[in-house]
Amino acid sequence: MSTISTRSLEMPYLYHDLVNDRIQTLHREAEEQRLVSRIRRVQRARRKAQQANDRLSRILREAF
Repeated sequence: MSTISTRSLEMPYLYHDLVNDRIQTLHREAEEQRLVSRIRRVQRARRKAQQANDRLSRILREAF
């Protein structure tokens, strides 16, 4: 009669947990990257808006 140790029965569950943890980590990292991208887009848009505002102010000062 062969016996299966408790340890060998736990291995698939441990592997499954490790895989799930890795998937969750990848999802979390992907979300962080999306957030960083959005922040950079907003910062770039603010810089462009500020530059446009500065140009407009210069033009208006020169016109009057």
